[in-house]
Amino acid sequence: MPKRLFTLRLPLALAAALLAHGAHAASTTSYVILNESNKQMGEQVVERGDDGRTTVRFTYKNNGRGPELTEQFRVGPDLLLTDYQVKGNSTFGAVVDERFTRQGNVAEWTTTSDRGRATLAAPANYVPLNSSFETVSAAITALAASKDGKIALLPTGTLSQTRLDTAQVTSAQGEKQTVQLLALTGIGLSPAFYWATTGDKPRLFAVIIPGFLSMLEPQWQDAIADLAQRQKAAEAQMLTDVASRLQHPLGGLTVVRNARIFDSDRATVGQPSDIYLLRGRITAVLPAGSPTRAANNIIDAGGRIVLPGLFDMHGHVDRWSGALNLSTGVTSVRDMGNDNAQLQAMLDETAAGKLLAPQVVPAGFVEGESPYSASGGFLVRDLEGAKNAVDWYAQRGYPQLKIYNSFPKDILKDTVAYAHSRGMRVSGHVPAGLRAQQALDAGYDEIQHINQVMLNFFVKPDTETRNLNRFVLPAEKVADLDLNAKPVQDFLAQLVKKQIAIDPTLSAFAFIQQRDGDVNEPYADFADHMPPDVKRSFSVGTMKIPADKAQRYAKSYAKMVEFVGIMYRAGVPIVAGTDDVPGFTLHSELALLVKAGLSPAQALQVATRNGARYTRTSNDRGSITPGKLADLVLVDGDPTNDIRDLRKVSAVITRGVIVYPNQIDAALGIRSFVTTPPPVVQQSALAASAGQTMGGGNDGALQRIEGSARKHD
Repeated sequence: MPKRLFTLRLPLALAAALLAHGAHAASTTSYVILNESNKQMGEQVVERGDDGRTTVRFTYKNNGRGPELTEQFRVGPDLLLTDYQVKGNSTFGAVVDERFTRQGNVAEWTTTSDRGRATLAAPANYVPLNSSFETVSAAITALAASKDGKIALLPTGTLSQTRLDTAQVTSAQGEKQTVQLLALTGIGLSPAFYWATTGDKPRLFAVIIPGFLSMLEPQWQDAIADLAQRQKAAEAQMLTDVASRLQHPLGGLTVVRNARIFDSDRATVGQPSDIYLLRGRITAVLPAGSPTRAANNIIDAGGRIVLPGLFDMHGHVDRWSGALNLSTGVTSVRDMGNDNAQLQAMLDETAAGKLLAPQVVPAGFVEGESPYSASGGFLVRDLEGAKNAVDWYAQRGYPQLKIYNSFPKDILKDTVAYAHSRGMRVSGHVPAGLRAQQALDAGYDEIQHINQVMLNFFVKPDTETRNLNRFVLPAEKVADLDLNAKPVQDFLAQLVKKQIAIDPTLSAFAFIQQRDGDVNEPYADFADHMPPDVKRSFSVGTMKIPADKAQRYAKSYAKMVEFVGIMYRAGVPIVAGTDDVPGFTLHSELALLVKAGLSPAQALQVATRNGARYTRTSNDRGSITPGKLADLVLVDGDPTNDIRDLRKVSAVITRGVIVYPNQIDAALGIRSFVTTPPPVVQQSALAASAGQTMGGGNDGALQRIEGSARKHD
């Protein structure tokens, strides 16, 4: 599970929780945290003292990493936090040390990354940067007691909850209970879903993230399957409503006039052109001003640069991330590991138009069994199991296999060969005990992550790379690596000779140089556009960086960026992936490629032509060419000159619909980079059926459909 995905998916509870219980008789409640196979991955133990203090021990481990927290808190008569403290470490080992107090109407807080003080005019509750799920339980209780179902938050914001469903569950001992599904909104970029008890003082009953994890008291485990199905159905209805509001169909023939097309093969911008679209495909590209024969929809690009849809080559999609991708021009995502059933369901929902989502190119995830195993995909023990996994993926059209850290190295070569025989590319992390060169010798076509590339020069057969070592070792050692040394140049030559693609995810690995209190480099350009709580999270250090190592880690990261540029200039294929905040960090990844020495136009070529080439979709994506999918991104400014202009996406066309980033941003609480998108002008059905030649956009028979600057849902 990638660093930022864990932050966004699991802690709308962990990184964004709230309150605590008031005084109760002393009691202890233990919860188990299970993966999708019902294997225990962690626990939460809650001790409620008779003095009103609640103590929580929370631990969760997946893929060799995870948070370990101890928290204590009290609440006042208003059920809002009066005293809170938490210590421990975050998912990647950063120190967690946070304290909040409220006395009267004065609130103060101190964390490793910020501090604040506020005089409250009305009750408000503090949002910890790191917390257990027990704080969510208290939030549910407090929300139920509030007059309007809302709680004001500190440092800023408002939390609210909506009931979506109720169900009756039965424990292993035959006890029955009625529970309710709640959607909490106001923190993060998507709703958070929780099952709670009912009654006057509801509390958290279960946390279920379908395909990923669940948390509840052990005696209720048999209820997980039914609750997960109900939750998916309720969530699907919410998502369908969102898609209906924010996707605007383009029926009939559409022309995008006066567009300056980015030629992804030549990395140049051409003369103004008109682009014709029908049923989701490009039918013609003509010089600007060519006669238009009875188009149903006209979009005046107004001289904007129009890009082919962007590719994020390293995503882990979920049902809510699609909005972030589309709002930033990402129309295709290569999913690099997911729960198989969940991903298949999302692919079906996307094809049916029920999800606001990009098109997904799936990579089949295979992992071996160990204490460090990642969840998702297939867990294999032998070659027969690996072949079965490859067959499952190949039969469902997966063009690629992704191998992970604990995969059995003794069957690696045979597994790769079998995947190749089924027509699949093979990539991944380098299995523990091997170097990247040995993965190439086994037949890899691609390597994920710059740290996996750099570990080639440092690991020995007994080096453990399934834990935090895979981040700490490169941070410690790359600073002193001579990039001109023979071992480095020999490895580089092999990458070039074999045309091994590299998916560096530089944006995701910037955390090795980030210190508490600093906004991490990939987030700096868009942090001020995010909701306040999301912006605040960008200043929290991810990894424990000793004070005397900060400069060394920063130097190591700079060399990683430099080496990506060296690989590109040598002829190594580079693709642009994020493994981080969807959409917004793809722009950051391209900016880092420019920092590595690529021109802005070359970086855009990586995100378009290379994306299609290495997902084997060049036949219908990657360029603006008749016959290909009509995946178009209209951009204000000139990203071929200044890559930062890529953030100014004004409209996106994909799958026969147009979406406006400023509409999506408004729904998510994001301040848009573009406020006035190009409108669609529709010709009346009568004129279209009569076959009239369209002139300008001012005919009285036309009606204007404005962007969300003038129309808000």
